[in-house]
Amino acid sequence: MNKQLAIPMTLPTGSMDAYVSAAFQLPMLSAEEEHDLAVRLRENQDLEAARSLVMSHLRFVVRIARGYNGYGLPQHDLIQEGTVGLMKAVRRFDPEMGVRLVSFAVHWIKAEIHEYILRNWRIVKVATTKAQRKLFFNLRSAKKRLGWFSQQEVNAVAEDLGVKAETVLEMESRLANYDVAFDGADDADGDVPSVAPAAYLPDLRHEPSALLERADTETAQRDELYGALDALDARSRDILQRRWLNEGKETLHELADEYGVSAERIRQIEAAALKKLRQSLAA
Repeated sequence: MNKQLAIPMTLPTGSMDAYVSAAFQLPMLSAEEEHDLAVRLRENQDLEAARSLVMSHLRFVVRIARGYNGYGLPQHDLIQEGTVGLMKAVRRFDPEMGVRLVSFAVHWIKAEIHEYILRNWRIVKVATTKAQRKLFFNLRSAKKRLGWFSQQEVNAVAEDLGVKAETVLEMESRLANYDVAFDGADDADGDVPSVAPAAYLPDLRHEPSALLERADTETAQRDELYGALDALDARSRDILQRRWLNEGKETLHELADEYGVSAERIRQIEAAALKKLRQSLAA
């Protein structure tokens, strides 16, 4: 296993160029060597074998990470997240699957990079649903021209990606916007009026109508809660009161000792009472 022994313990970290250069100089493993290392890791939890598998595939992480440079995030962070995905893939890799590790690891590497981009591309998260995430990483490449989509293009993209046309339009709008600081940057001379949201968005929290509406809502919700509690039997109401509403919450075991039943029985009564409570409040 000469190639395994030739793999260094660490790579240079002071320079991104030095790290990338060292990653591409690491020896690649043959199919037999890769299989043997994967078997050692799977059967014996051999960390040295895991390290060799990870190090020999770092070049692929660098190549994949370079494909995401257009998102404006540091390359070293993309490579770092991709390496986390590679390590997850190595941990889950089954040498008897009949595929090479690099083919198996691509999904895990991209998944970690995607998560990092979605967390850091904007302050406000731009994609939350599965359809939005799919559009986020495909919309740019799907666009046939600069500017806004025509309805025909929207329909074509929606059909290609298996999403609704409305979702395509919403994601295009999100990508066209940008983050704005609430307070904005102060003009040194004071000659330019501020266009930050703080300059024109009203604070309605203390408006009399808003205060009255909030008070009415809280009163109605409180009345509904206590009405639902009154509909429970005395034991269930007492358990919920002492478990959730009192300041000094009592444990299941304390209530079990008082009622002469098991803690599991108290938990069951509590769960049934909470279910009835939710149904009453939802009605």
